[in-house]
Amino acid sequence: MQVLTRARNELFRRGPDESFDSLASLARYCQQQKEKSTDRWIPPRSLATKASTDRLALNLGDDGAFLMNDWSFTQLCQLARVNKDTVNRLSPDTAWRVFQETLPEGNKPLQVFTQEERVRSIHGVSYTRLFNSDLLAMLQEFATDFQPPQRAAYGGKDGSGGTGLYAGEQDLFAFLIDPTGWAEIDGEAFAPGFFIWNSEVGKRSLGIETFWFQAVCQNHIVWDAVEVVEFTRKHTAKVNDSLAEMRRIVEELVKKRDERKDGFARVIRNAMQTQLGTDAEEAMKVLTQMGITRTLAKKALELAREKGRFTIFAVVDALTRLAGESQFAGERTDADRQAAELLELAA
Repeated sequence: MQVLTRARNELFRRGPDESFDSLASLARYCQQQKEKSTDRWIPPRSLATKASTDRLALNLGDDGAFLMNDWSFTQLCQLARVNKDTVNRLSPDTAWRVFQETLPEGNKPLQVFTQEERVRSIHGVSYTRLFNSDLLAMLQEFATDFQPPQRAAYGGKDGSGGTGLYAGEQDLFAFLIDPTGWAEIDGEAFAPGFFIWNSEVGKRSLGIETFWFQAVCQNHIVWDAVEVVEFTRKHTAKVNDSLAEMRRIVEELVKKRDERKDGFARVIRNAMQTQLGTDAEEAMKVLTQMGITRTLAKKALELAREKGRFTIFAVVDALTRLAGESQFAGERTDADRQAAELLELAA
């Protein structure tokens, strides 16, 4: 089993303006972001910085001047091969002179991605964008029963906690689970979930990680995860083909969930119909043969009698209730194990 910390790491680096309460609200934000954004193909010789009193803008030839965010400014520094920290210490006028001397020239166009008056990213021709809204549209169609986990009790830049659904200027991250998808794997209960991430501006790769888990704590650490599957791709020419592969991964998770839920439901139906015996004496014999003490078996059968018959389900339910009442962890563990073994008789 694994401990997964991706969601926890996202939680502690996100502000409240990057958190969303539902997949629908996250999708609306990303769709609006897409609609307000424009890809501009600009030859390097048309790029020029423009200094004002307190900031530096980027002139995109005939398209005019645009402000930059931290990420696009970082990319501009990389393009000019100058140290970002050094440039940040200069006045706008001096920084303009630095870029005037260092920005490359040529005719091979650059992708300059803008949203309204701001540059979001600068890339060469090999970069291929996958929009967050397209990724979320796939999830809304094929992961319909999945939802974010409980809101984190703390975390976030302001300490208010996070939702597991995040998006901002640079990237997207979503943590989704199916709270009704519990199924049995090797005698223990697990539910399905996944992380998914992307960046429209090249800040991170495209990826998905699916898993089955036993618990999610209040700071979104996923405990005791099994069957962990990860898929990632860089934003190159075939990145949009990856959307089909991610859809297949989600569909496979949903298919396995449905198969396991159906199998578990079938076991429960059998357990509700199968009797351990026609009377308490026969049922007692079965329980003691399984290693359950006569004292515990007697209490369980007394509770099961209230349901009218000594079915496997009634006795398992009684053992589970008795385990919850025990003050000792060892006794609770033994009772839970014995209840699971009893349920296997109905498989």
